[in-house]
Amino acid sequence: MTTADFDGQFRELLERHRGIVFKVANSYARGAQDREDLAQEIAVQLWRAFPKYDGARGFSTWMYRVALNVAISHLRERSRYENHHEPLDLTLHDGADAGMQPDTDARVRELYRCIARLDPLNRALLILYLDERSQRDIAHILGISETNVATRIGRLKQRLRNDMGEA
Repeated sequence: MTTADFDGQFRELLERHRGIVFKVANSYARGAQDREDLAQEIAVQLWRAFPKYDGARGFSTWMYRVALNVAISHLRERSRYENHHEPLDLTLHDGADAGMQPDTDARVRELYRCIARLDPLNRALLILYLDERSQRDIAHILGISETNVATRIGRLKQRLRNDMGEA
């Protein structure tokens, strides 16, 4: 494969699955600039890791694994320098909130607030679950057992019901 073919293949796959980068960046970064920086860092790491991508596996599964690893590392680096917690800037992106009813928009924002309070592993698990990934895919991406995924999803659903009911 020539360099141009390699570049083109990567660009096409990244463009087709770019929503994954934004979902992860929006869930792990605070302000608009931080989200943009994280999204760029994810893209750079995807580019660096792309030669090792096994085409026999799903690209989106591999992409989630890389993106989440970068985001969790980013979160750890940031928390080394900060001793306090600040809520995420929960702006919806890519026109996702266009046409939403005000109460729906408020519920989505509250859901993002609840997600932001989760530890990095549970946050990643919930993002993947909400993206309708299979338990097998989630287990593969996060490196945990399918049984652990099922248990954690059940607990997260209950936690969200409790947290969202309090809102």
